[in-house]
Amino acid sequence: MIIAITCVIAIVVIVFVLGVRPKDLPEPEPVSPFAHLDERKAAIYENLRDLQFEYRLGKLSDNDYQLTKKDLQKELAAVMAEVDRVKLQLQGGRAQAAPAPAVKARAAVADSLTCPHCNARFEQELKFCGECGKPMKAVRA
Repeated sequence: MIIAITCVIAIVVIVFVLGVRPKDLPEPEPVSPFAHLDERKAAIYENLRDLQFEYRLGKLSDNDYQLTKKDLQKELAAVMAEVDRVKLQLQGGRAQAAPAPAVKARAAVADSLTCPHCNARFEQELKFCGECGKPMKAVRA
């Protein structure tokens, strides 16, 4: 009895495998050229959050925290530069030049060096906060 059931199941599986045509299968999802970069960016942000958490718990010295944070920020900057490069490549090399103001006010420069979310200050202008990971510039509606 068990052998008969096994044989019937095997025959059904063989008929199914042979009966499915490649055109009946759904098309695979297109792979985004940004998928691996988005995953890497998310991993770096998670590492920055973990680093800050461990620092606040006292597991890291100030020097170790600052060195590791700078390394992660450099890695994040490289990933963001790669994202920009891929975007430019996908646009066919067309650079969209936005008119930049000739002179920035000191207040604007000071604001660009201070995170609007956690008020962390940085020596240079960043796209994302090294402390909380949020965008450095406030979104304007």
